[in-house]
Amino acid sequence: MSLRRFRQLAAVLWPAGIAGMIVTSIRGNNNGWVITCGLVTLIGSIGVLIASAVVTTARPDVFEEAEAERFERRVGELVAAGADESAVRALVRDAMRAGRRPG
Repeated sequence: MSLRRFRQLAAVLWPAGIAGMIVTSIRGNNNGWVITCGLVTLIGSIGVLIASAVVTTARPDVFEEAEAERFERRVGELVAAGADESAVRALVRDAMRAGRRPG
């Protein structure tokens, strides 16, 4: 199930759980039902938090530094082979901008 589905489910579950707690506390004041509705809401909240934490795609800085070193080494190789350094660096900047665009 996608993170979007978890969030949509939680968007339905939270108001339903809160409404359930209110209705069951007014109608009969049955603590068992009130607690059950509260726990369902809690479980939905924890589920979204866990799913969001698992799906996070942020990479540690170490990988970005290693990638930058590889780019720099390749730029150096192209310049050593006779390419214009400023043109190669401009191409790398443009490629990085294109890769960061949401698509």
